[in-house]
Amino acid sequence: MSIIYKLIHDVPIMIVVCFFILSVLYCAKNYLKVSGNIKLINMFLLNFNKNDLSFRFKEIDEWMSNNPYVMSTWSDFKNTLVFSESIALKNKDNDLTYKNLSSNIQTVQTTVDPLYFFNEDNLVYNKFNNKFLQSVATILTGCGPLFTFLNIAIAFGRVDLSSQEATVNSMSGLMASMQIAALVSVIAVGSSLIFIIFERIAHNFLCRIPMSNLENTISNLFDNITSEKFLLELIKETKIQNNSISNLITAMPDNVKTAFNSGITTNLVPYLENLIFGLNQLNKNLKDRFSSLSGNDDVDSLF
Repeated sequence: MSIIYKLIHDVPIMIVVCFFILSVLYCAKNYLKVSGNIKLINMFLLNFNKNDLSFRFKEIDEWMSNNPYVMSTWSDFKNTLVFSESIALKNKDNDLTYKNLSSNIQTVQTTVDPLYFFNEDNLVYNKFNNKFLQSVATILTGCGPLFTFLNIAIAFGRVDLSSQEATVNSMSGLMASMQIAALVSVIAVGSSLIFIIFERIAHNFLCRIPMSNLENTISNLFDNITSEKFLLELIKETKIQNNSISNLITAMPDNVKTAFNSGITTNLVPYLENLIFGLNQLNKNLKDRFSSLSGNDDVDSLF
């Protein structure tokens, strides 16, 4: 009991134990927070699929932009998205029809791998002081030799060799201090090992597995297309449109000629025929009138 009492009241041991407990609590608190947020994001994204993503993208954008945990990552990722653009065209019945800009782009795609943004570095390690957690084991291990040699130095400083009785008492205290000093190293190294095991297990179940599920959900939701491939698709569509315009321009003179001939045949020829018929009738009426008035053909010679 006396040894346990000394251990409890030994300052170096209490420092090591308190640091170990606080580190475990800090690790558990942050890992639980990360796990909860990642699972929440994953559950939200599971409500969507790539086929209706273009119609419900605004819903995703609003939710992700208002989530403080992922809003910065989502903002960077959103700049890489490519949408299936379409144009409105009128057919011969004056009805609107829609044609995709690129026949191979039907969903919301990204020009950068989603895992570049949605990974452990951005959604796990950047959400707390990860460097501190990685150095806890080193700090605990270093505290062992530090406090051990400190206790030894203090114990040697208390040795009194002035008399035989004082020497015996000092040596007895020195041995007790040496025992405590050795226990400090044992507790420090043991705490370091326990923390490493706890941190690895907690990270695997609370961070790595939920993060892996989220990465799979993001990858299945957004198709990845390179910038070069997207530009190539646009070039193909541009060539097709240029070819259609070229064919239209080539056929334009023939179409204009046909339309002009059709217009003359349909509109101008009947008009001229009616005009000639009217002039003939007028000529006939004038001849009849002058014939009845003068009784000679002088008027006919005029025509």
